[in-house]
Amino acid sequence: MSEYPALSTQVIGQAESALGALLEPLLASGGITFHEWLVLVITAASGGSSERGQLVGRISAARKVDAAAIEAAIAELAAAGMVIDEGPVEFTDAGRATYQRLRDAVEETTARLFDFPPADLAAAGRLLSVITERANALLSAQQGVVAGA
Repeated sequence: MSEYPALSTQVIGQAESALGALLEPLLASGGITFHEWLVLVITAASGGSSERGQLVGRISAARKVDAAAIEAAIAELAAAGMVIDEGPVEFTDAGRATYQRLRDAVEETTARLFDFPPADLAAAGRLLSVITERANALLSAQQGVVAGA
C-alpha cells in the first residue's frame, strides 16, 4: 500500500491551496492581487502587449473568473502605473520590473517543489491536462443544459 493517497479532487485541492499559500506573500510583496498577477503573466506571455478583449477572455475562460474581475484588475494595474490600458494592455517599465521580480521568485519556489524526474512531471502534466479537459467539457455541457432549460 502506498503512503500517499490516490489522486482525487481533495488531493488536487490541497495542492492548489498549498501552492496558493506560497504565492500570496510573493504577490503581496509586489503589491498585487492574484487577478492582477494573471494579467501580468498573460501580458508577458504575449510579448508585453495584449489586446484587452483577448486578454480578458483568455484569463476568464482559463481561470473560470468573471470578466469584470479581470477588467478591474487591469484598471488597478493601470492606476498603479504597471500597465497602460488605453488600446492594447501593455507593460510599463515598472510593470515589467515587478513582473520579472515576482516571476524570478515564483521560479525559485517552483524549482524547489518540482524536483522530480522529467518522466514523473510529464505523467502528472498529462493526467492533470486530461482532467482539466474533461472538467471543461462537463462544465460546457452543464452550461448548455442550463441555457437550454
